[in-house]
Amino acid sequence: MIPQAAVDPVLPPEVTAQARDLGPLESPLIWLTAAGAAVAILAVTIALSRNRRARRWGISGAVALFLVAAVTAVNSYVGYVRTPEDLGRLFARGSGAASAVGQLLTDGGGESDAITPASQATAAHQQPSSGQAIQVFSVADPARNVPSGDNYVILPPGYSDPANAHHRYPVVYLIHGYPYGGPRDWLTSGSAPDTLRSLEAAKVIEPMIVVSVDMTAGQPSKDWECLDVPGGPQLETYLAKTVVPAVDHRYRTVADRRHRALGGMSGGGFGALNIGLHHVDEFSNLVIALPYDDLNDSIGVLNGNQAAIAANTPRRYLPTMAFSAPVSVMLAVGTGAPTDVATARRIAAAFHERGQEAVVHSEHGFNHTWHTARATLPYLLAFADQNFRGAGPAS
Repeated sequence: MIPQAAVDPVLPPEVTAQARDLGPLESPLIWLTAAGAAVAILAVTIALSRNRRARRWGISGAVALFLVAAVTAVNSYVGYVRTPEDLGRLFARGSGAASAVGQLLTDGGGESDAITPASQATAAHQQPSSGQAIQVFSVADPARNVPSGDNYVILPPGYSDPANAHHRYPVVYLIHGYPYGGPRDWLTSGSAPDTLRSLEAAKVIEPMIVVSVDMTAGQPSKDWECLDVPGGPQLETYLAKTVVPAVDHRYRTVADRRHRALGGMSGGGFGALNIGLHHVDEFSNLVIALPYDDLNDSIGVLNGNQAAIAANTPRRYLPTMAFSAPVSVMLAVGTGAPTDVATARRIAAAFHERGQEAVVHSEHGFNHTWHTARATLPYLLAFADQNFRGAGPAS
């Protein structure tokens, strides 16, 4: 029998509109303007083709504008760079002039200035604040071949208020995509801080802690898929047995599986599914955007180890898996990506067959992009909140 308790939340329009809106650097007007200017310059260049200097400069300018149009069109589709601060974050990854440009773009304010190193504002000694706070702290695990990585912690309003000194909070862990993803993506492309604020302002969710985990093992270009790689980084174990205890130690969490959710997008969504199934004792809720259940092109990271491949392919093991404790799952997709829709329905059906709760949320017209992850995040967090409340009080 298919369980009926998993429900797709109904959210206020102001919450969903905020999550679906395009950022200033995602507007199609940017690439349309650049493409139009390139065409205009090219037309003028053709008219002045007898002038060698004008022809040279005109062609160079048109090519440059066409490149700008192509890059901004891709960004408009994917939704990775929303604001100047996001762009600055990308430049800051470079060195020299690129890093300087990144500093200029992020110095103007925005979320980058709101992040405090946890060493300067520990959970026990941070200054009282009634607003949302974001901290970053590093957790290294050399024994598991994982170097120190930055994990971002979004603390709810009132966390440092003395009146809440004994209050404990449920936690949602979010994993970035692969490759070239990183933990800060959920703060920028995923708009998690804004989404939390809108959900809390609308009184949709109770206060919660959200942690965006660094699962790059110091190599963002590598498609690790959050795996325990034979001879490589043990990322699954790092998250479940190193990061989670570190968060529980540093912050006032409700340190039990019923008040803990694991989620992610795309490659991070695969990681959340696989890790969540391997660690049912740690996570009772899975909230996944753009899911898949097979390693596909990422299978090479396991170097042909057939036992590891079988153990890390949910499509193979989920249909016969025995659950030691119940889980609730939300799978979020865009209808513009039919493969994602079919995959989500297949995963949900497998959970149902195993007697577990699962629901699929679809965003009409969205694709396999950060736009979809951002638009569905309010539903994923509201779903987690429903289950947290059903598990009992957080303090």
